[in-house]
Amino acid sequence: MSLKHMYSEKLLDHFKNPRNVGELDPPARTVEVSNPVCGDILRLSARFEQGRIAEVRFRTRGCTASIAAGSALSELLRGRTAEEAARLKPADVEAAVGGLGNESKHAAVLAIDAVRALLAG
Repeated sequence: MSLKHMYSEKLLDHFKNPRNVGELDPPARTVEVSNPVCGDILRLSARFEQGRIAEVRFRTRGCTASIAAGSALSELLRGRTAEEAARLKPADVEAAVGGLGNESKHAAVLAIDAVRALLAG
C-alpha cells in the first residue's frame, strides 16, 4: 500500500514539507518526549512573548505520522497563550493533519505529551 492511500494529503504535505523544523536557543523552553512503544521522539521548543507562544520549532525522529504531527503542532501552537495550548487535545492535532488511522494515532498523543511537558517546564 502506498503512502498516498494510507495518509491524507494534508498529512503528506506536512511530512514532505515540514514547517518550523529546528530548535530555539534559550530562553526558549525545549522539551523532549518519547513513545516507549514505537520509539518515536519529539523535541519541541517554544519562545513566549507577552504571554503568547511567539515562535515554535520541532524535531522528530519517528514515523511519517509523527513527523507530520510535529509540523502541524508547531503551527497550532503559534500565537496561543499557555492556557489555550493546554486545552489542545490529540484530536486537534489529528484534525490538523487531515485524520490518522488507528495505527498512527500515537503521533497525535506524542505531540500533546510534548505540549504538556513544555507547559510544565
